[in-house]
Amino acid sequence: MKKNLLQTVCFALCISLFSCTSRHFLKDKEYRTRVENDFKAKQTALPYGNLFNVFSQEMSTEEREAMTFLYAYMTPGDITDYPGEFYLKNVRLAFGTRESMPWGPSIPDIVFRHFVLPVRINNENMDNSREVFLKELTPRIKGLSMYDAVLEVNHWCHEKAVYAPTDSRTSSPLATIKTAYGRCGEESTLLVAALRSVGIPARQVYTPRWAHTDDNHAWVEAWVDGKWYFLGACEPEPVLNLGWFNAPASRSMLMHTKVFGSYNGPEEVMKRTANYTEINIIDNYGTSAHTTVTVKDTEGRPVPDANVEFKLYNYAEFYTVSRQTSDKNGQAQLSAGLGDLLVFASAGNLFGYRKISFGKDRDVTVTLSHKVGDRFSDSILIVPPAEKAVYPQTTEEQVVRNARRMQTEDSIRNAYVQTFPNRKMIEGFAKDSGLNTEEALKYITGARGNYEEIMRFLSHAAERNSATRAFDMLGTLSEKDLRDTPCSVLEDHLYATDPQADVTEILAPRIASEMLTPYRSYLQKHIQASLAETFRNDPQQLVNWCRDSLTIRNDLNTLFTTTSPEGVWKSRVTDSASRNIFFVASARSLGIPAWIDEITGNVCFRQKGEIRIADFEAAASRHPEKGKVKADYRQIPRLDNPKYYSHFTISRYADGRFILQNYPESTTWMSLLKNGTDVETGYYMMVSGSRMASGSVLGEIAFFNVEKGKTTAATLTMRDNPEDIRVIGNFNSESLFTLPETGEQTSVLKTTGRGYFVIGILGAGEEPTNHALKDLEARKDALEKWGRTFVLLFPDESSYNKFDKKEFPNLPSNVVFGIDNGKQIQRAIAESMKLSNPNQLPIFIVADTFNRVVFESHGYTIGLGEQLLRVIHGL
Repeated sequence: MKKNLLQTVCFALCISLFSCTSRHFLKDKEYRTRVENDFKAKQTALPYGNLFNVFSQEMSTEEREAMTFLYAYMTPGDITDYPGEFYLKNVRLAFGTRESMPWGPSIPDIVFRHFVLPVRINNENMDNSREVFLKELTPRIKGLSMYDAVLEVNHWCHEKAVYAPTDSRTSSPLATIKTAYGRCGEESTLLVAALRSVGIPARQVYTPRWAHTDDNHAWVEAWVDGKWYFLGACEPEPVLNLGWFNAPASRSMLMHTKVFGSYNGPEEVMKRTANYTEINIIDNYGTSAHTTVTVKDTEGRPVPDANVEFKLYNYAEFYTVSRQTSDKNGQAQLSAGLGDLLVFASAGNLFGYRKISFGKDRDVTVTLSHKVGDRFSDSILIVPPAEKAVYPQTTEEQVVRNARRMQTEDSIRNAYVQTFPNRKMIEGFAKDSGLNTEEALKYITGARGNYEEIMRFLSHAAERNSATRAFDMLGTLSEKDLRDTPCSVLEDHLYATDPQADVTEILAPRIASEMLTPYRSYLQKHIQASLAETFRNDPQQLVNWCRDSLTIRNDLNTLFTTTSPEGVWKSRVTDSASRNIFFVASARSLGIPAWIDEITGNVCFRQKGEIRIADFEAAASRHPEKGKVKADYRQIPRLDNPKYYSHFTISRYADGRFILQNYPESTTWMSLLKNGTDVETGYYMMVSGSRMASGSVLGEIAFFNVEKGKTTAATLTMRDNPEDIRVIGNFNSESLFTLPETGEQTSVLKTTGRGYFVIGILGAGEEPTNHALKDLEARKDALEKWGRTFVLLFPDESSYNKFDKKEFPNLPSNVVFGIDNGKQIQRAIAESMKLSNPNQLPIFIVADTFNRVVFESHGYTIGLGEQLLRVIHGL
């Protein structure tokens, strides 16, 4: 009662201060009232933990309204896991840059409010990067125009980090700098944070998935003098609106950005949630069309409140890029690129689906004609949008100057990386500490810029005779955990756990994709001894406690973030994902084996040695019920063993939608389905697809049931189009290039001999090239078995010198490197293939010494090795 009274008083104080002065941050009275109401609703939803104490501090009216705006739309986790002083400091820094930067006065209130003020960008751990970046960047952008300042900040980011694939958890901006690399989501988070730190409005842009190839991508848009421009994060170009992704972006079906809070800008709104407004910005990159979907039952009546999902084929699944609920007329709407999506609708145990071709299908009907349990299959052709890239003009001088700057920035970043401990230093540390040398090398090297924290952790463990246990625990972590987890967090888990406890089910700190925190000692301290003993004796009582004591408000967290276990305990209000993590964290803290199944997502624990699945809705948890699914494969030429995520996936139906089963990336038909595999009982959908060189997909969908104790027989169908491979251009095999080791010129024909060969034009250090080379490494054995030569060329000597072969140690042995002096081969291929942008790398062709080209790929493509093998085996 006292807590509620205090919060009421605090809110009343907020309201009174709103009227103290005319200098409002939220100048529009109607909008201000909406924010106040949303803030009050958030206070009511989070009555425990004194989470709004910061509002008792002295603030200006502008500061108080800005803080009210942030708290009104933050997730419960962001409120519980970060102190109010953290946000107040960021508010003051943001206002300071608006006053001090020359472009500050020109930024409209709505743009500043949504694209400068907010701290959170993605699902990153938030840090004090705004303060750190402001100090470092201010001297570098002094005297620059807003346009040039954006370019300069991106050069600074490239100096700090470069692209490398990592897992889905997003490191904080400072952690990315500490590591010196990150995936595109981390690079773009870094750039947005850097731009906002100097008062430049910025937002992270995502294509949920590419339409013409697998994977996705994220980049940045910056607001400059009244207009939004895009740029590749940590990939500086001479001008804005230019990146390696111009062409693939023009082929995308959807581009979106999540705008913090309730936003009423000019863009099309796709979704409004308690945390963000999702806007569709596909028209910034390509041509789109609008489609209205009407969901009907078999009697032709509209179905309101149906689940409607727009799905894009990617990674061998139909991935949901937009999820909506049909309105009172049974309708849902979307604007997307001029290609194909699958729309899926469900209500109760009924569902239906159909393909939509945007630009052709303006009004479509989806009939709920199938029942959960129906067994059937269907074929579908998916066609992505055509490429219509637009490129800004650049001069040769700009390109050369930009390339020189990037080389300098590479050397600065590489010099920093050289400060990481080398093998000799680590061996000396291991010897002095009495540690296993190879284990120490693995984890300290993997820590990169976080090496001091890992070395401190291992040193302390050795002093306490716990080194073996410490290595065992480090072995349960992800690579990213090594790079951004403090020693104090690791020690909390190691020393607050019984030394005899199971490593993977009790000791392991990681549970899902959350940021690691020292939850173990916290929970052990706050869970009463008598209650803890009850939970240990009967883990089902912990399940019951979570059900009865925690309020689940998934509507308050619509981001891919989680509340820490400590935050859940304090607030008692959380989302399902955070509740699941909290359960496992609490169980492990009390010595109860528990985990989240990586394939199914089920929350599991052991009770008297038996595995149980936690059911937070029922009176008791359940034993997992299993059946078996086995699939024959009708083999097609060029593909003897389809791969999961590349060629097929399996999804299980739950709560009105199909949930992907996340098997390891190494899974194949032979390892999973040829002899059968045990799966949870239920209704399943198997998707398979053959990606053509054009980007189109020959897809197949099969639906079937798996019953307890029974084997379900299915068929994995891979469709094929033998006419897909054809002569598409010409290339002179007598073309010359330079061998870098000797400096002599030689011809492609002389290097490859008569027959087919592959030529690749590479962009050293560029993300699309790195992806392509990793794809070649992944199919090394098959490409070597083919035996023909791969001629991989760099546009000039400086690009070749920039390339580090050690980063790609597993390329096929039939690779020959060279230099394309004067870009003669590059230009010849671009002319023959009629490439709209000949500088978009990498470029790959398959050709023969009769000068016929049968395959071409340029720019960003996932699965290049797979595509090459399809062509090679079809020749």
